[in-house]
Amino acid sequence: MPEPMLQITGLNAHYRDFQALYGVGMQVHAGEVLAIIGANGAGKTTLMRSISGLLPNGAGQISYKGQDISTLRADQIAALGIALVPEGRQLFRSLSVEENLIIGGQIGRKGPWNLASVFKLFPILEERRAVPATSLSGGQQQMVAIGRALMANPEMILFDEISLGLAPIIIKDIYAALPGIIGEGMSALIVEQDISKALAVSSRVYCLQEGRVSLEGASRTVSRSDISRAYFGVE
Repeated sequence: MPEPMLQITGLNAHYRDFQALYGVGMQVHAGEVLAIIGANGAGKTTLMRSISGLLPNGAGQISYKGQDISTLRADQIAALGIALVPEGRQLFRSLSVEENLIIGGQIGRKGPWNLASVFKLFPILEERRAVPATSLSGGQQQMVAIGRALMANPEMILFDEISLGLAPIIIKDIYAALPGIIGEGMSALIVEQDISKALAVSSRVYCLQEGRVSLEGASRTVSRSDISRAYFGVE
């Protein structure tokens, strides 16, 4: 096996005196789609924040393409090729759809994603490019958040709660767009509450329980009983 693109080793994460992750270890290879599942409060968002540099880490816990990124700032990590689609979308309220997308491209990385390619992926955004981004529906705002991350031309994209709070028909549209996002060899980590969807789009799955990895396996072979035990700590 080639060296992993992302290697996490013994990751501990804290919010002041509260410890949210305990010795988490995982790896992601180039072109791989990894699903992260777990109950609310299991540490999934903390993991995404740690990888993307939004939460401080100790040295030597996260490496990307062989480089220790544990103590880098979020903008430095983005410049290396990791983009986050955050939980709750976190769009700029005062900016239009197009302006929110343009901000994503300010990192200056070269690649296939620009306004034209994002609008091709999500045509509704081109129709509404001039309106305030936060005036859109929840599903359309999620499209803006995804498009903003893609504008950075990442090699790895992190989706934190990709379908949270969205109507089923919108979730279907978002997942229908995923092959066009990750089909060019991009690696992805997908935090998802819907276990069936998480398993369907990923090659491997990790489950977090109370800040620890409770399960790791191939998405196509992991059993529902294994998931239930890892998810809830019960048979």
